[in-house]
Amino acid sequence: MAGPPPKPWPTGEAMTLEPLVRRVLAPNPSPYTYTGTQSFIVGAGEGCAVIDPGPDLPDHVDALMAAIGEEKVLAILCTHTHRDHSPAARLLATRTGAPVIGCAPLVLSDTGPRADAAFDRDYAPDRVMEDGEAMTGPGWTLTAIATPGHVSNHLCFALEETGALFTGDHVMGWSTSVVIPPDGDMGDYMRSLDKLYAREDRIYYPAHGEAVEKPRQLVRGMIGHRRQRENQILRLLGEGPRSAAEFVPVMYKGLDEKLHRAAEMSVTAHLIDLERRGLVARSDEQWRTI
Repeated sequence: MAGPPPKPWPTGEAMTLEPLVRRVLAPNPSPYTYTGTQSFIVGAGEGCAVIDPGPDLPDHVDALMAAIGEEKVLAILCTHTHRDHSPAARLLATRTGAPVIGCAPLVLSDTGPRADAAFDRDYAPDRVMEDGEAMTGPGWTLTAIATPGHVSNHLCFALEETGALFTGDHVMGWSTSVVIPPDGDMGDYMRSLDKLYAREDRIYYPAHGEAVEKPRQLVRGMIGHRRQRENQILRLLGEGPRSAAEFVPVMYKGLDEKLHRAAEMSVTAHLIDLERRGLVARSDEQWRTI
């Protein structure tokens, strides 16, 4: 994971990325959110949609409202329901009267320390969008692209008029996405990457990090990176059984200890996928090749 750029970060400022797209950065930086969650406003003054309204922080909602101005909000769309993405939808909906649509609700009970944001337990959309379903407004069309893997309810949104894709946490502009079992699924994640690689999107706007101007090149590299990790796991298991935690010091040399849990869960996601494919097996906490 790359470190964040030097401060100051443009928190709360509405930045125009292209005629139909503005970005507002939330003040929630962390090792897992980079400089914070980026909310996007799609529209050109006659009716807009807000994608990933972000965490439940009044200052961020105020910044979104200032950026929207007198424009009518037609919809509030959420890529998924981690707490750095969807909670502000409720307050924004109250202030604008707009419906909340997009991903399906998803809540899992935490069984221990998390390595990513916890789920938004209060997310209650007015409508769930299916894969390929479109939402339209004055001069814009947003199509839902189902991309499970980071979490099972993850959606990306394609802006059909410009070839932009809002990728949420599935593809980020600063790091690979965290895949946390039991809901995060490495097999689904890889299939979703293949799905995006088959597309011809012009640019990606992730929820964390800078815009991705060569998306297919990045996705190809991400697929290759995951395959390298998989091969590394199989090679290490060839030396003998290991627990998931024992892979981390070898595979992630120099990694900040704050991120060790995330790395361990990513290894676990790979191991579960390899187990399903009949390449490895486990006994208690130990994994071995078959």
